[in-house]
Amino acid sequence: MNLIRFVTLILLGGAIVAAQTPPGQESQSQFTAPQSPAAPVVSPEVPVDHRVTFRLRAPNAREVRVEIEGVGKSLAMRKDADGVWSATSEPLAPDYYGYSFVVDGVTMFDPSNSATIPNFLYRASEVHVPPDAGESAPTHWEIADVPHGEVHHHFYRSKVVGDQRGYFVYTPPGYDPRGEQTYPVLYLLHGYSDDADAWTAVGRANVILDNLIARGKAKPMLIVMPLGYGAPEILLPSSGGFQGTDIRQRNFDRFRKALLTEVIPQVEAEYLVAKDRESRAIAGLSMGGSESLLTGMNTMNTFAWIGAFSSGGLTPDFDKEFPGLNARANAQLRLLWIACGTSDDLIKINRALRTWLTSKNIHHADIETPGEHSWLVWRRNLAEFVQLLFR
Repeated sequence: MNLIRFVTLILLGGAIVAAQTPPGQESQSQFTAPQSPAAPVVSPEVPVDHRVTFRLRAPNAREVRVEIEGVGKSLAMRKDADGVWSATSEPLAPDYYGYSFVVDGVTMFDPSNSATIPNFLYRASEVHVPPDAGESAPTHWEIADVPHGEVHHHFYRSKVVGDQRGYFVYTPPGYDPRGEQTYPVLYLLHGYSDDADAWTAVGRANVILDNLIARGKAKPMLIVMPLGYGAPEILLPSSGGFQGTDIRQRNFDRFRKALLTEVIPQVEAEYLVAKDRESRAIAGLSMGGSESLLTGMNTMNTFAWIGAFSSGGLTPDFDKEFPGLNARANAQLRLLWIACGTSDDLIKINRALRTWLTSKNIHHADIETPGEHSWLVWRRNLAEFVQLLFR
């Protein structure tokens, strides 16, 4: 190669490099090593002292807070030099907690945490605060070294509602579909905005039953968890939601009909269950608590055991809600168990209902526990309620 050609190639190469170099960066080397990526954010962090630290990388945010289920006031977070916000809670009792970040007024998941709480309207992240190692009496919803049941998912077309929907069935350890033993059934209902899997995904109902059955504290039973919407459009923003009187009533009425004429017959055709009223219980939380009362106390030929946790959606006109109910119901009711957290906004209507039941001389259990309208209350409600069933 002659000298002229060599010099020409050098100049041409330089021109190409210059053309590809962004303005203002002509003096930088084309071989500068890329900047190191930011260190991953660890959130949430749960040390042995049960004080949970939450972190979020948001360098351009002006204000970030973290809201934790059952804690009350949200925690203000502080930003460090790397743009990572953090806050540490007071010690939390062993349990599962929902939480979310509020960034400049916008609620969001924790992007560093894959554990989430399913919900149609109010999704959140989840943090598990485990019991101390070697604790002799772990909470009922911690997975233990005991025999485990199974959770089955069924689908069907509802003629009552006019849609495709599903329900979940928990079968206890030892259940044999080819056997002869029959089991009692608890129909367990979720709350407004939940899906049909809420009682297993968040409430951990299957784990609670596994543990209580293994400890001899609960009878082996099936749990059936149906979709609780007789009017699914109640979830739409334009519907007025659960505050709309007409749609709420339609939701209750169609749900009851779907449960009685579709879900129960399918369960009793597919599973080894006892089919007498003494072997059927119904319970639920919030919307599901009201559905349990409206269904159970108005069809006592079907259910002998009724539980309501933080019931919401009932009107104070109890004579209209439960027409003809009087002290004769005591001969049919094996248990009417009405619970609510003392810090729950629904405590007033629940107390009013219990006062009305007392005026009618209808036997019932009044249960009030510390807590708000949250799963921290409802897991405990379920664990106590199922120990009383089918005795």
